[in-house]
Amino acid sequence: MSLRCGFVGLPNVGKSTLFNALSDAGAESANYPFCTIEPNVGVVPVPDDRLQTLGELAESAEVIPASIEFVDIAGLVEGAAEGEGLGNQFLANIREVDAIIHVVRCFDDDNVVHVSGSVDPARDIDVINTELLLKDLETVEKRVERTRKPAKSGEKEAQQKLDTYERLYDHLADGNPARTFPAKERDRPLIKELFLLTSKPVLYAANVGEDSLPDGNAYVDEVRDIADEDEAEVVVISAEIESQIAEFDDPDERTMFLEELGLDTPGLERLIRAAFDLLGLITFFTAGPKEARAWTIRQGTKAPQAAGTIHSDFERGFIRAETIHFTDYVEAGSESAARDAGVMRAEGKDYEVKDGDVMLFRFNV
Repeated sequence: MSLRCGFVGLPNVGKSTLFNALSDAGAESANYPFCTIEPNVGVVPVPDDRLQTLGELAESAEVIPASIEFVDIAGLVEGAAEGEGLGNQFLANIREVDAIIHVVRCFDDDNVVHVSGSVDPARDIDVINTELLLKDLETVEKRVERTRKPAKSGEKEAQQKLDTYERLYDHLADGNPARTFPAKERDRPLIKELFLLTSKPVLYAANVGEDSLPDGNAYVDEVRDIADEDEAEVVVISAEIESQIAEFDDPDERTMFLEELGLDTPGLERLIRAAFDLLGLITFFTAGPKEARAWTIRQGTKAPQAAGTIHSDFERGFIRAETIHFTDYVEAGSESAARDAGVMRAEGKDYEVKDGDVMLFRFNV
C-alpha cells in the first residue's frame, strides 16, 4: 500500500516550502527519483537503513524502498466550507488522503506576511479545524435529511441509520471531530462511507526558525497542548532548514550540517516515521539476487494478505511464508546461513507479520 498524506494549513505557513524540500530530497538519490504525478503531488522513498543493508547481504541488483505520497493542498482561508478561496477544491483533496499533516506557523518573521496579521498557532489551528467541522456538519446534515423520510415511514434499517447520523451530527455540532465519535459497531460502516474530513488522523508539523531547533519554542508548546487534547503527535521542523538540507549532494557534508544544528536526522524523515506510526504501518522486506524491496502494511496484517500486497496470486494461492527477522538475517549474514542456523521459520495463514520480517512466500495457483 502507498501512504498518502496531505499538507494542510493557512497560507504562508510553510506548506509549499516543505513540499519543495521533499521534492529535492527525493531527487537526492538517483535510484529513487522524486516523481511528480501532478503539480501538487509527489512520491518520495521512505528512509530505512535496514533496506540498504539487506540489499548488500543479499547481493541484490536493485534496492527498492517503500514510498509515501505527499499532497500540497491549497492554503485554506476562513470560510472555505462555504467555498471561499479554493475551499471546495481544498476540501475535496483532503478526502483523498490517509492522514493530514497540519502545518502550523511557529516563527516570527516580518518578511513573511501572516494571513491574519500575527502569529497565533491556537487561532490558526482553530480556523482549520472549524472549516473541516463545518464541511462535515454539512455532509451529515444532508444524510440526516435524506434518511428522515424513510425512517418516519417505518423502515427499520433507515431508523437505525438515522439514529447514527443524528448522534454523529450532535457530536460534530459540539465542536468534536468525527475521529473521537463513540461509534457502536453498527455505526462504523455508515460513518466510513461518509468520508468525513475530521475522521482523518492528524499530525502537527510545527514550522519553526533555525534558532528554535531542535526542541521548539513557546509557539510549539501551544501546539503540543492542543495535540495532547486531540491525542495527536507533533513534529518540530524548519521548512527553511529542510530546503537547505535537501541541497547537499555529499552525505558527509549533510551529516555535519545536521550535527551543527543538533539534529540526528532531517525533519522530513522524522515526519515520515511519525506518519507511519500515526497510521499503524509497518514494513516487511523481500530480498534476492534481483532486488531487495520494502513493503508497507498495517500492523496486524496476516501473512496471506501481506503476500497480496506483492501480487494477488500470492494471496490466493498462499501456502506458507518462509520468514527471517531482519536482526537474525544480519547476524547470520545471508538467507542460506539463516536457514542453516535454524532462524528461518515457516509461518502459516494465521501469522501476523512483524516489522522487519524478511519473507519468501510459497504459493500455488
